[in-house]
Amino acid sequence: MAKKKRANPSKAVSESVAQLPHSSIDNKGQFDNAPAKPKPLLAIPAEIGRGDWTAIILALMLFFTPALGVPNEFMLQDTLKSMIVAFMSLGAALILFWRQRNRRDAMRWHFVMWLPMMLCVYALGSMVWAHTYLAGVEAIRWFLFAVIVWLVLNCMTRERFPMMAWAVHLGAFAVALLGASQFWLDVKFIPQGPNPAATFVNRNFAAEFMVTTLVFSVWLILREKRTTVLSFLSATTAFHLIFLMMCGTRSALVAAYVCIPFMGLMAWKFRSQLAFVKWNSQQRITVPAVMLLIILSLGFIKSGSSSNELAGQSPFDRLLTRTAAIQTGASTFSVRLVMWKATATMIQKRPFSGVGAGTWEADIPLYQAEGSQLETDYYVHNEFLQIIAEFGIVGWLFLVGMISYFFASAWRAWRAKTEQEMADGLIRATALISLLSLMIVCNIGFPWRLASTGAIFAICLGLLAAVDARNNKRGWFATQRLPWSPGASQTAAVATVGCLALAGYISYKAAECEQKIVQSVKMALSISASGDPNNPRFDRTKREMLKIAKEGIEINPHYRKITPMLGDELAKWGDWKNAVWVWESVLSSRPYVAAISSNVARGHLALGQLDKSLEFLQKAKRVQPKAVSVRSLEVILLSRTGKEAQALEIARQAYAEKAMDLDMMNSAYILGVRASDFKFAIDALTLRNQAVPSQAVDGWMKIAGLYDRYLTDEANAVAAYRKAYEAGGKNANLLAQIPSAYHGRMALP
Repeated sequence: MAKKKRANPSKAVSESVAQLPHSSIDNKGQFDNAPAKPKPLLAIPAEIGRGDWTAIILALMLFFTPALGVPNEFMLQDTLKSMIVAFMSLGAALILFWRQRNRRDAMRWHFVMWLPMMLCVYALGSMVWAHTYLAGVEAIRWFLFAVIVWLVLNCMTRERFPMMAWAVHLGAFAVALLGASQFWLDVKFIPQGPNPAATFVNRNFAAEFMVTTLVFSVWLILREKRTTVLSFLSATTAFHLIFLMMCGTRSALVAAYVCIPFMGLMAWKFRSQLAFVKWNSQQRITVPAVMLLIILSLGFIKSGSSSNELAGQSPFDRLLTRTAAIQTGASTFSVRLVMWKATATMIQKRPFSGVGAGTWEADIPLYQAEGSQLETDYYVHNEFLQIIAEFGIVGWLFLVGMISYFFASAWRAWRAKTEQEMADGLIRATALISLLSLMIVCNIGFPWRLASTGAIFAICLGLLAAVDARNNKRGWFATQRLPWSPGASQTAAVATVGCLALAGYISYKAAECEQKIVQSVKMALSISASGDPNNPRFDRTKREMLKIAKEGIEINPHYRKITPMLGDELAKWGDWKNAVWVWESVLSSRPYVAAISSNVARGHLALGQLDKSLEFLQKAKRVQPKAVSVRSLEVILLSRTGKEAQALEIARQAYAEKAMDLDMMNSAYILGVRASDFKFAIDALTLRNQAVPSQAVDGWMKIAGLYDRYLTDEANAVAAYRKAYEAGGKNANLLAQIPSAYHGRMALP
C-alpha cells in the first residue's frame, strides 16, 4: 500500500505567509502588526492598613482646629488654627513615611492631586515677579492642602470615615457652645470682632465653617442605631442650627437652605446603607422630638450680648431678619460689588498670567474705578474671582478641573448600584454636599483661606479621591499608581522633618511679630484713651511702644492689617515723625494704597518737608487721582504753595460730587472765606455739620458769623445761632458767645 503523503507544516505555513501582503511581514518573517498580548494592569494599592495613625491625627486636627482659640489679642485666631493644621498634617505625613519606610509597593496618586500642586508651583514661580511674601504664603498654603489630600487618599477607609465624621461634628459642637455663651451670656473669653464668633475672629467665619459640617452630623444621625447616641446627635445638631441662626450670616444661611434638600436626597438614595430605615418607633419619635425641643426651647431666648446689634434679639429674630436681608441692595453686598468690579477689571487686563499668587491685596488699588477708594479689605470675598485674578490661566484650569471632577463624582454616586458602590456612594455624597456648601459661601467670602474650612475642603477632596481608588477607577481623570520604594519613604521623611522645622520657625516668628505689633497698638490706644497723650508721664511708655513696634515690623514688614493703626494714633498726638516711618513701612509692602500715601504726604507736610510731601502726593495721584483723601491733600498743598484759586476749584468740584472728607470741608471753608465766596464757605460748613455732628456747634457759629459780618443777613444769622444753641444743649456759656442783640430774636425759653 502506498504511503499517504503528509503535509509539511513548515511548508504550509510558508505558503500561507507568502499569500499575505508584503507589508504585514518584517524582514525576519515575523508579523509586524500582530496584536501583542496585553499586559495585565496592576491593581490600585489598598489603603494603608492597621497600625497607621494618619487618619487618627487628621481626625484630631479636624476637632482641635475649630475648637481651640487664643484667649488674648496678641495673636490672630486664624494664625493659631493655621499652626494646628500645619503641624498636625506634617506630623501625620512624617509618621506615615516612618511606618512605611520598608514599603516597596506603590502608593496612590489621583488627578485631584495635580490641582493644588499646580497652584503651588505657580505660586513659587510668581515669587520672582509678583509680591514675593504673599506669593510664598500661597505656595505654603497649597502645599499643605496637597499633603492633606494625599494623606486622605492613601489612608481613608470606609471603617475610618465615622471617626472623621465624629471629629467634624464634635469640633462644630465646641464652636457652637462657645458661640452660644457669647450670644446669651456675653462671655468675652476670646477677644474678636463681631460676636458670636466662638474661636473665630468674627461670626461670618464661624458660620461658614458650621454650615460645611452639617452634612457630617446628618450622616452620623442617619446611620446610628443606639437610642442614647441618637438623642445626643439630634440635640447637638439642633444646637448647631441654633448657632447658625445666632450668627445670621446670609451666605451660610443660603448654603443651608440649598444643601438641606440634598441631604434628604442623600438619605433616600442610600437608604439601604443607613440605619434610619430600621429604626423602631421610639427612635423615629426621638430624633425629630429632640431636635424640635432644642430649637423651640432655645430659639426664642433673647441675647444677653452687650453688642447693640444683638441686644434683645433671639436666634429666631436673627434668622428672620437676616434672611429678609438677603438681597443685592444690601450695604455689605454693595461694598463687595466694588471689589468684584475691580477684580473683573484685573482679570480683563491680566487674563493669562494673573497678577501673581496672593498679590490681589497689593495690586487691587490699581484696578479700582476712578474715584473709588476701598483699601481696607484684603480679599475679594469671592474665591473664584480671586483665584482667576491671581493665577490667570492656571486658576481657570484649577476651577474647571475641580468643578468637572465634582460633577463626575456626583454622577458616579448617583449611578451606584452594587453594595460596594452604594457604600462608597454615600461617602461621596457626604463629601460633595459639604463641598457644595463651601462653594456657596465662597461666592461672598474667603473660606479657602481660613484654616478650619480649608482643612475640610482638603479632607473632602481626599475622600472623593480615596473612593475612586477603592473602586479601582483608573485614568487621567481618576487614580494612578505612584511608584514607591524604601528610599522614597526615607527621602520624604527627611523632607517632612525639614518642613516641620520650617513650620516651627515660621510659627515662632509669626507669634513674636503679632505679639509685638499688637502690643504696641494696644499701648498706643491706651495712651490716646487717656485724653492727654502728650503728657510727659507717657514718655517712657512711648519709647517702649516704638521699640517693640520696630522689632515686630523688622520681623514682618508686610503686616498690612494692624501696623497702620499705630501710625494713625501717633498722628493724632502730633508725632508725625514716627507716624511717617510706620506708614512708610507699610508702603514698602503695599505701594499702591493711596490712603497711606496721602497720610505719609500729610506727615511730611506737617514736618515742613514740602518736597517729600509733593512726592507722595504724586504717588497717590498716579493710583487714584480722584480719591477723596488724595484730592483733600492736593487742596491743602495747593493752598500752602500759593495756588489758592486752583485749590478752590478742586474743592468746589468735590463739593458738587459730595466727595469731601473732614479736612476738605475745613479747607473749603477757609478758601471760600479768603476768596469772599461766602455762600460756598457756608455750604461746606453745612455739609460738615451733617457729616460730623460733633462739630455742629462750631459749624453753626461760624455760619452765623458769616451771615452777620459779611452777608448782613440777620434772619439767617438768627437761625444759625439758634441751631448752634440747640446743638450745644442750650448751654449758658455758649449763649454768652452769641451777640446779645440776637438773644431776643432767638425765641429762647
